[in-house]
Amino acid sequence: MSSTSEKFNTSYYLIKKNDTVPIVFIHGVGLTKEIWHPQIDFFKNHNILTYDLIGHGNTPLEKTQLNFEDFTKQLLNLIDELEVKRIHLIGFSLGSLIARHFAARHGNRLNSLVLHGSIYKRSPEQKRVVENRYELIKTDRPASKDTALRRWFSEEFIRNNEEIYDKIYSMLEENDHNNLLKAYKLFIYYEDDDEMLGKINVNTLVTTGQNDL
Repeated sequence: MSSTSEKFNTSYYLIKKNDTVPIVFIHGVGLTKEIWHPQIDFFKNHNILTYDLIGHGNTPLEKTQLNFEDFTKQLLNLIDELEVKRIHLIGFSLGSLIARHFAARHGNRLNSLVLHGSIYKRSPEQKRVVENRYELIKTDRPASKDTALRRWFSEEFIRNNEEIYDKIYSMLEENDHNNLLKAYKLFIYYEDDDEMLGKINVNTLVTTGQNDL
């Protein structure tokens, strides 16, 4: 069941099975907490917390611009309100960058960290590719959504899993487009911060797909 933080207006799912440290999942740009339902099913015997990032799903954006400090504070405020002392943190795409920032500042709240589909040391060509995607999103919303999904999934996967394609397309479609642009801009123009990364002092697993860019 979805709930909303009384103090900070963040929409979240909290599944509590026992007294163990919960797993917290942070979704990527343009998505919502619902993207993690397969993982929730897989970890059905664990405590799970997922939530909608600011400006996504049922969590409103209440300012004109976004930065990573906003997202870091959002997670900290949420676990403080829920009286969760420590977490296992998993972030995907933009969520992995948020997780990196959180880990560098609040490592005492983490038992472990997983970064999936993160970015580091993009080449000039890779930067141009993602900047072109940002321009497409600004000018052609339908094409940008279909292009994103066909980048994330192979044609064979889409043919065999039309319901997954439709579900994720709906997430992208239902999110506020202006909010999406503000969050996506953070991902597109992200600059590596080795000093910040050096402050992460927790067991960390970094994963990515062979064709991720």
